[in-house]
Formats: sequence, structure tokens, C-alpha cells
Amino acid sequence: MTALITGASGGIGLELARLFAKDGYNLILAARRLEKLNELKTELETSHRVSVTVLSLDLSIPGSAKELFDFTQSQNLSVDILVNNAGFGDFSLFADSSLQKQQSMIQLNVTSLTELTKYFLPQFISRKSGRILNVASIASFMPGPKMAVYYATKAFVRSFSEALSVELKHSGVTVTALCPGPVSTDFWDRAEAQKSSLFKHFLFADSKKVALYGYRRLMKGKVLAIPYFSTRVCVFLTKILPRSLVRNLIYAVQK
Repeated sequence: MTALITGASGGIGLELARLFAKDGYNLILAARRLEKLNELKTELETSHRVSVTVLSLDLSIPGSAKELFDFTQSQNLSVDILVNNAGFGDFSLFADSSLQKQQSMIQLNVTSLTELTKYFLPQFISRKSGRILNVASIASFMPGPKMAVYYATKAFVRSFSEALSVELKHSGVTVTALCPGPVSTDFWDRAEAQKSSLFKHFLFADSKKVALYGYRRLMKGKVLAIPYFSTRVCVFLTKILPRSLVRNLIYAVQK
């Protein structure tokens, strides 16, 4: 059995790789940082006696998802579990943001995720087995002033995952959307969000615990994975409070 994980060089992706390896899965790990991938490859192959294939790839570049798929085919690597974890955010007013950065975010968070799912899904369906884990966010349940495009991309990921879970109900293939709150990873450095008051209002979750929760929900075939009771309460509140209040509350938290 083989799991393909994008964004595997750090954070949730790295911890998921460790969990899969511990359970005996061979791995295909894709991320930009080859040095980090090679370090993880050595760790997992030594500790768990599994085969780990790494590929340095930037999935925010158009065509890179096809490149990753073609790589697995050329190496005769059969994928049983697809983990679409790679993603990034940007903390700024949309009017002041870099268009190129927003386009790269959409390409990575939405387009590459969709393309990889499209490429591998026919194989899963033909085998009548397979699992897909798409890493979304609590952000997927609400609008996010000062991170408008990021929140919108995660809303796509969750909606897409939920819809697929119904389409694939009798196919033997499951789709899970992992929707954590803020997690302690280098995501926030890349998003340039250090000045956000978010850091004053929230306790950041441990990436190991979030990965373990997502992993367990994936293996049970659950559609949504929302770690922590407090996160689930936040999601519930976004459903019952007036939308005008929700979007203004998020702005107050993030500004």
C-alpha cells in the first residue's frame, strides 16, 4: 500500500507521513524543499523499513500536478491514498496584495488539488478502493477579511470534498476533508501573518495531534475531520450567528 502526500516537508504533511510509515505504508512525498524530504526519507526508511520516494516540486506552478502524476506512472508507482496537504495563505488586504501571490495560492490550494484528484481518481474507482484526504481548514466555514482568497480556497476544498464523498458513495473510494483551526506550523511565516491579532486570540494546535485526528478520520472513511471540541463549537457558531456578525468578528480577530 502506498500513500502520496503533498507538502510533506513540514507541519501536518510531515506528521502524516510518519503516521503512514508507522503503519507500514510506502510513501511518495512531494514538496519544494528537497533537503527536508531527503531527511524525512532517511528517517522513515530507517525507522519503519518502508520505501520512500521523494520529488521536489512546486505545485503552485501550472502543470506541476500533471508532472507529479506522470512521475508516479513512469516509476510504476501505484497510489492507494492521496493526501492533498500542500497549501499556503497570505495575510493582507486584498486590494494591497500581490496578484501573482494570490494566483499562486489559487493554483496550489485549488487547481493542483483538483487536478491531482482528477488524475488519480479513475485508478481508485477501477480498483474499487482508495482514500483521499484534502486538508481544508476551519476557514472553510466562514469569510476571512484580510485573508480573503485563502479562506475562499479552503471553502472550495471543503465543498469539493463533501460533494465528491456523495458521488463516490458506492465506489469503494472515500474522501475526507480535514478542517483544523490554527496549527503551529511555518504556514504563518509564509503568510506573513505575525502581526495579526489572531495570535492573541487563539491557542495554536499541535500539528502532531491534528495529523493523528485527520489520519484516524480518514481511515474510518469519515467525510469531515474537525479536531478539538473548541473548533467544532466555532463551526457551529458560524452556522447560527448572522453572517454579517461572523464576517465582522473574523475581521476583528485578524486585523
